[in-house]
Parts: sequence; C-alpha cells; structure tokens
Amino acid sequence: MKRLRKLVTFSLDDRKLALYVFAVQRIIRVVEVTPLPKAPDIVVGIISMKGTVIPVFNIRMRFQLPAREVRLDDQMIIANTAKRTVALMVDSVNDVIEIPEEKIIAAEQILPELEYVEGVMKTEGGMVLIHDLERFLSVPEEKALDEALEALNRDERQD
Repeated sequence: MKRLRKLVTFSLDDRKLALYVFAVQRIIRVVEVTPLPKAPDIVVGIISMKGTVIPVFNIRMRFQLPAREVRLDDQMIIANTAKRTVALMVDSVNDVIEIPEEKIIAAEQILPELEYVEGVMKTEGGMVLIHDLERFLSVPEEKALDEALEALNRDERQD
C-alpha cells in the first residue's frame, strides 16, 4: 500500500512551497506584528495568540525573494517545530494535498545547498519545495531568538 503524505501548499510570489500538515496548527489572516528587539533578521517580530508569544518569520528572505509590503490578503501559517510555535508570513495558502511518499524527492538529490528544504515534489502546477521548519534557523539565529524572547519575558515580569 502506498503511503500518502498530506501537505499544506502556499505561495511566495510565483514560488510554490509546502509544509507537512502535521506541523501546521492553523492558518490566519495577517495581523499586526510587534517588533522584537535583538531578534535575528529573519524574525520580523512577534504576535500573541491566546496569551502565547509567537515569533513571526519572514521566509521571503530565506528564498532570496525581494521584500514587499504586507498586504491585507496575506496570511500567516502558525506551525509547530520541536522547540516552539512559529508564524510564517506567506502571500497565500493554496491547498491541502495528498501525495504518495515516493513522489517526494529528497532535496539533497537535487540541490544539496537547499538547507531549508526537505524535499521537492512535482505537481500539475510545477515544482513545490517542501519546507523544513526544524532546520529553518541556523544555530546562531536560534540562540539570538531565544535571547530576544528571554529579554522580552524579563521586561514583562518587571512591569
């Protein structure tokens, strides 16, 4: 029996990307983001959801896409990593798809330098890069984010 993998597909400009469904918590309309001092450049700030502070990533930077103004129809994918919940700013969320596992090509087989991509799949609409949230931040970026969030928590406790 073929093993199917469920993915949430989304767009950044004309690029199609995906996350495994199990990592996705919810999809929301873009909301106001509060800047987070001393966070790595990839972190545009934080949002609060049900009392939880969630860092917001600008993943356009990871894929060398030009910066652009946030639009009212942009969306955020709230997703879970092993360490924390994060929000990814995306242009649009497209579909939830099921694809046979054997149709997913490991990123290393195509381009070994795609360190933030776990795999690639071909669809009727073209190639889709499957995003790897666990390897999204470098070790220094992860450390900087932890320190920025800790500083925020200390400041809140002092108020």
